[in-house]
Amino acid sequence: MRIFHSFRSRMCYLSVPFIVLSSVIDFSLLGHISQSHVNPSRTLVIFLPSVSSEVMKLKHRYEVGLEKLQSAADQVATMQTELEALQPQLLVASKQVDEMMVVIKRESKEVAETEKVVKEDEAVSNQQAMAAKAIKDECDADLAEATPILESALDALNTLTPQDITLVKSMKNPPPAVKLVMEAICILKGVKPDRVPDPSGSGKKIEDYWGPAKKLLGDIKFLQSLHEYNKDNIPANLMAVIRQRYITNPDFVPEKIRTASTAAEGMCKWVCAMDKYDTVAKVVAPKKAKLKEAEGELKVAMDALHIKQAALKEVQDKLAKLQETLEANMSKKADLEDQVDLCSKKLERAEQLIGDLGGEKTRWSQMAFSLGKLYNNLTGDILISAAIVAYLGAFTSNYRQVQMEKWIKLCRSIDIPCSTNMSLVNSLGDPVKIRAWTIAGLPSDSFSIDNGIMIS
Repeated sequence: MRIFHSFRSRMCYLSVPFIVLSSVIDFSLLGHISQSHVNPSRTLVIFLPSVSSEVMKLKHRYEVGLEKLQSAADQVATMQTELEALQPQLLVASKQVDEMMVVIKRESKEVAETEKVVKEDEAVSNQQAMAAKAIKDECDADLAEATPILESALDALNTLTPQDITLVKSMKNPPPAVKLVMEAICILKGVKPDRVPDPSGSGKKIEDYWGPAKKLLGDIKFLQSLHEYNKDNIPANLMAVIRQRYITNPDFVPEKIRTASTAAEGMCKWVCAMDKYDTVAKVVAPKKAKLKEAEGELKVAMDALHIKQAALKEVQDKLAKLQETLEANMSKKADLEDQVDLCSKKLERAEQLIGDLGGEKTRWSQMAFSLGKLYNNLTGDILISAAIVAYLGAFTSNYRQVQMEKWIKLCRSIDIPCSTNMSLVNSLGDPVKIRAWTIAGLPSDSFSIDNGIMIS
């Protein structure tokens, strides 16, 4: 309010010369000019807010443009710093990738060589395994012939009970068929016969197996011993006796033995099964030996193969880790390359913008300064412009200039700011309208343009 009253008092003081001037003007010379136009205060109130706003908007535009240029310059400095920081990182990443590629190439060669050796060993092992399987299959095929007979004999033994064995043992005068079977059992068990006098009265002693047989039958583990008999290693001399005396004997047949004793029948089947099995076993034995040798060689080969496979897996795992590291480094390198490329493009665009608008910076700075100065002097400039519009429309250009210079001095003497080079064009002129007027035929001199501003 204090500022408003001060400005109002100064306006009242300044209005005196305007009033004096208006009193000496012959309004008859200005017939078409209405007394209502002779009001600089009203003109000041109309024009000052709009002109102030336009000047401030224009000044703000230049200042924003200058801020953008300064921001671009700051960004250029920042991006240059970032680019300088990224370049060494990119070089390090590229070097790491190159070094890793060399290592991977070397490791890949080692893996390929190891794989080749392992595959060759696997082929050899597979051949050995196939050979061993062929021998085993052959052994199994040969044994398959005797196995059913052996199983049948063992099943027959399983049907015997301790009471059956006791019954045979308790025979005082066993049938010949029973004695025949027990002799064969004793021979296979390696039991020596007793030497007894010949019952025919020849005076000689003969071999008698019944006494030792009864001792065998008295053993509670007798049947178990038949089940666990070492059938794969029956002495050849014993089997020769069995085949010569018993297997070829027409009375040594399970069906005939059954008539004498069912227990003896089962043991007869067992003896016949041992004969069959031994025959096959003698054929299979060399093959088993060969199988054992082949399996031993296969085991050695497989052990060596497992060691090489473990070594192969180790180098493969190592190579896989190197590949993962390489992929991570390549990804890092690609990210850095993208960052460098993006930063370079931004820097290029920013430098181009600064280069294109760099020449405008000085002009924009001067314009912003001039507009700021104009804004500060706008009160006096608009006041004088209002007085010119109100009172000097009918006068010549020279008179207008003289009177305007007096008013400028008067404003400054009472501390109302105004421009030294104040003009109606600068304070109230619209460049677009002025351009349109000149295109329409208005002379481009300042007096004509001032007149156009006054009547508009």
